[in-house]
Amino acid sequence: MSKPKLYYFDGRGRMESVRWVLAAAGVEFDEVFLKTREQYQQLLKDGALLFEQVPMVEVDGMKLVQTNAILNYFAAKHNLYGKDIKERALIDMYSEGAKDLMTFVMRHRFLPAAEQGGNLTQMENKAKSRYFPAFEKSINQQTGYMVGDQLTIVDLQVLEVILMLEEIFPLILADFPLLQKFKAKISSIPRIQKFLQPGSPRKPPPDDHYVQTAREVLNF
Repeated sequence: MSKPKLYYFDGRGRMESVRWVLAAAGVEFDEVFLKTREQYQQLLKDGALLFEQVPMVEVDGMKLVQTNAILNYFAAKHNLYGKDIKERALIDMYSEGAKDLMTFVMRHRFLPAAEQGGNLTQMENKAKSRYFPAFEKSINQQTGYMVGDQLTIVDLQVLEVILMLEEIFPLILADFPLLQKFKAKISSIPRIQKFLQPGSPRKPPPDDHYVQTAREVLNF
């Protein structure tokens, strides 16, 4: 069976959560990094981007676009999407919250300099007043997971956004002891531990080069 092939920029963005899921599932994958406008236009010409957007993943004879569709496919395929429809509903609900919070972080480097300070303040306030309290309340105290008694995609997404925010606000978890325990638990899972080590497919925080490349490729 061929490995999934990920088409995106050489950076985090909306593909990073896909990398997390594949790493947790122990699935090796290849990546095609978009570096030029011409690469993107060729994908459009080939009909590979249904909605003219990336990320795109080639897998199992499909060209999947739309991040949620990609994530849900891999989560379901690799037993990271709960045991029944109720668990999946909770996973989806908490995942949407995590992705809302991620959006503050992902968009930050693309904002005009004059707006970045306000976005940082809003990012920290929303995390500490809305999202982190909700996540703490939702953790299953018996199992330590967000949903059920085994690892699911939402555990990965909550850990991902926690680590993203800690890169900016190192003490942001200080008042959230349950999230601290959750972070330690999920980070210690061998495949996740490996993914968090240097040299893994995990991407670093976005820099000016990443922002410039994305702007040039997508012409925005």
